[in-house]
Amino acid sequence: MVAQLETSVLDKPCRFPYTVEGLIQVFTGSHRSFFTNVMAQALQIAGQGTKVLVVQFLKGGIGQGQEHPVKLGQNLEWIRCDLPRCIDTPELDEIEARSLRQLWDYTQKILLAGEYSLVVLDELSLAINFGLIPEQEVCDCLQKRPGHVDVILTGPEMPQSLLDLADQITEIRRSHRP
Repeated sequence: MVAQLETSVLDKPCRFPYTVEGLIQVFTGSHRSFFTNVMAQALQIAGQGTKVLVVQFLKGGIGQGQEHPVKLGQNLEWIRCDLPRCIDTPELDEIEARSLRQLWDYTQKILLAGEYSLVVLDELSLAINFGLIPEQEVCDCLQKRPGHVDVILTGPEMPQSLLDLADQITEIRRSHRP
């Protein structure tokens, strides 16, 4: 059964007496892992009608690139480097370095345009720690983004400068219980 709701049309837009500032959330841990709760949050927000972009900097293998985003539902787009492999080392050939740089440049443009309400930057800390994306560029971009844009950063060993910008930090730890 599908229910449809009708909403009333207002003569003038509803204005709140305050603005809601976008948050920077960090999900980090001592090991490289997939943050299921980040994707769950992205899917939930997209399902509520909000535009979401997930950018995976070090994943490849599916011929994706920013020109061919995967659409997960109507409001969630997912992009990766246009590479045949996943990046797991700071040593890249010229084509790989160019692909990663293009993805980062595209991501900066998208963040600054404010087109998406949530942008997930997956494994960003590894890309920074490998020296593939300049840390200062990331900090500058995050600080210049429109106020309504939420950003989630993931990856192990998150640089202190990004932790300092964060509104929320979640550290994932492995339990050593059997």
